[in-house]
This record gives sequence, C-alpha cells and structure tokens, in this order.
Amino acid sequence: MKSPQIVGLAAAVTSAATFATSGAFIKPLLEAGWSPAAAVTARAIVAGLLLLPLVLFSLRGRWDALWRGRWRIAGMGVIAVAFTQLTYFAAIRLIPVSTALLVEYLAPLLLVIWVAVTTRRVPRPMVLVGSVLAIGGLVLVIGPGALGAVDPVGVALAFAAAVGCAVYFVVAARPADGLPPVALAGTGLLLGGLTLGLAGLAGIVPLEMRFGTVPLLGSVVPWWVPLMVVAFFGTAVAYATGIFGSGRLGSRLASFVGLLEVVFASILAWIVVGEQLTPLQMAGGVLILAGIASIPAEPAAPQPAADEPVEMKAALPI
Repeated sequence: MKSPQIVGLAAAVTSAATFATSGAFIKPLLEAGWSPAAAVTARAIVAGLLLLPLVLFSLRGRWDALWRGRWRIAGMGVIAVAFTQLTYFAAIRLIPVSTALLVEYLAPLLLVIWVAVTTRRVPRPMVLVGSVLAIGGLVLVIGPGALGAVDPVGVALAFAAAVGCAVYFVVAARPADGLPPVALAGTGLLLGGLTLGLAGLAGIVPLEMRFGTVPLLGSVVPWWVPLMVVAFFGTAVAYATGIFGSGRLGSRLASFVGLLEVVFASILAWIVVGEQLTPLQMAGGVLILAGIASIPAEPAAPQPAADEPVEMKAALPI
C-alpha cells in the first residue's frame, strides 16, 4: 500500500473511531428529553461552527473553490448529513436499533452493486470475498437477532439511510478541485444542521431540547458537556477525517473501513458502560477486518484542471 493510502487508511480508521463516540454521549441527552432530530441538529451546527476557523484558514480567500464544490457541499449537507440522520432516526422508532444499523451499514455493499450494474462488470473476486466477510462480520457484531425485524416501513427508512451513507462516501471521494476536506466537512455540516433545523421549524421532525444536568460516566454534568464531546469528536473530527480518508482510499474501500465504527462502538460500550463483548462480536470484528483487508484500494481519481468542469458522478472501479 502506497504512503498516501496509508495516511488515508489512518484517517478513515480515526473517522470510524470518533463516529463511534456519538452513541454513548448522545444517549444522556436523549434520556433527558432531547428529541433525536434536535440532538443531531445541535451537533451538526456546533461541529460546523467549531470547524469554521479551519474552513476559513484552509480557503484563505479562495471563495471560488466553494462555488466549484457547491454540488459536493449540497450532497454532503442535505443528503449525507440531514437526509441520512432523519431517515435513520425515523427508522429506529419503528424497528430495533440493531436492525436499523445492520441495514444502514449495507452501504458498502450498495456501492459494489451500484458500480456492477452501471458498468456491467462483475466485481473482482477479492471484492466479492471482502464483501461477504465484512457483511457477515457486521451481522455478528450487531447481533443475528437484528435479522428478525418485520416492519417494512422501518426497514425502508433504514435502507434510505444506507443510500444516504453511500452518497456520503461517494461525495467525500470525489476530486477536491481546490476544496479542502475540512472546508467540505465544515460547510456540509452547517448546511445539514440548518436543513434539519428548518425541517423542525416546519413540523416535519420534532425539535425538543432540555437544558439542565445529565448523568455521564458516573457523575452529573451540564447538558452542553456531552453535546460538545459529540460535536467535536463524533462529528467535526469524524467528518473531516472521513472525507480526507475517502479522498485517499476511494469510496469503496473507505466505506468498508467505516464498518469499524460498529466494532469501536461495541468496545466503547464495554469500557464506558460495562457491556461485555460476546465471542460472536469478537469473531465478527475479526471478519470485518479480514473483509477490509481483502478489498483492493482504488486508484486515485485524477484531479481536473482549474478550468475543467467536475461531473457529479461516482468513479468507482471494481
């Protein structure tokens, strides 16, 4: 593996690990009376504001990069952040969280299938082997019982979240064309947070917040403490490193590395709240790692010239 791909892999693993912190620190807010949409809106807007100084520094007055990357920013904010979060939280109101996670994290498989259909080419054998290993490991980590959901609406909403998750990796892996990864992350989060906020004001999703103290790690802390942890680590760092990693690895491999989030989340639950890891979960983690190792890296996408338009389509060799 080449040096840029090693750096990209490190960034993608960091993204998966920091994304995994979200559940443990968002849960106290939800138990205190926050609606899921309100928690997601707050974390996206706060994370976008935290990244704003880095966004401005990375651009250094090159505002034309924002205009050239407008469709990537729109895709990141409206679909990857707002749409994915809305459909996922709508799904878990109808089906178990484990089932929703299992369906949402079919995103890497969706990318493989999409490219096979659009290019009319059979995926490489190692891609198929890696897909089977990784998805099988995902089932074991989340729990075989996740396959028992019967509510078709909930499953459809979770599948919509999977599509949004796949779009995230595709958008993140597109040629930068002068738009730094941190700028795409920051502006996308702000746009996604504002979109969710407007959906709440329009009555599409409930926006309920409670300001007081919440229990966290055996103590009582102000409500903004877990929010800031999630906004910084689970959102700002997670999206910025994820976009950077996808640009180096390509959307397919980055999406499979993203499956490590469920492994990290299980480990975090074991450390923070004492939930024991079962032998099946450990075996699932090994299968996910084996699947990731089987997926060949994609060649780096060529960077277009400054005067060459960038097409919004996925270049995903299989």
